[in-house]
Amino acid sequence: MVIRCDWAATSSLMQDYHDHEWGKPTHNEKELYELLVLESMQAGLSWSTVLDKRENFRTAFDQFDYQKIAHYDENKIAELLANPQIIRNRLKIRAAVNNAQIFLKVQENYGSFAAYIWSFVEDKPIVNHWQTFSEVPATTDLSNQISKELKKLGFKFVGPTIIYSFMQGIGMINDHLEDCSFKYETKL
Repeated sequence: MVIRCDWAATSSLMQDYHDHEWGKPTHNEKELYELLVLESMQAGLSWSTVLDKRENFRTAFDQFDYQKIAHYDENKIAELLANPQIIRNRLKIRAAVNNAQIFLKVQENYGSFAAYIWSFVEDKPIVNHWQTFSEVPATTDLSNQISKELKKLGFKFVGPTIIYSFMQGIGMINDHLEDCSFKYETKL
């Protein structure tokens, strides 16, 4: 019998995300940028809302090609703001463009965004041992620190809660509950 973290039981999209992405370490630059954008889009909304619109986001944002997104102009931003298939928040859309530009600068300075972000955990995922989801924090000292560092670099919509969720999503933190069938301890 498959046991999942409680939050994943709400829909097949949530189950798929939980089973195949959440908590699994990735160093793929495109995946990192995509999750950074999606987590910022979630601010004030539910993750299921974002996942429901994920394919629409991929289409609207050129498959999360951050090199293209870094060059979006006012016409493209207006097009995105008029697209009812995505979350049409002006600040969040502008943040996605801004963050693509900063993402490229981080790649120039650190070799890759993955090298930069994973350096905060010395390339080794943090594996927590929670019994219930109510134990899982919304932020930690580390997510606060990373949030501050990203903001210093110029990133937008990267508060500590968004960053903690991002860290979970990219596998920097494994917060699968102890009885979850998808709990694993991965060594990179």
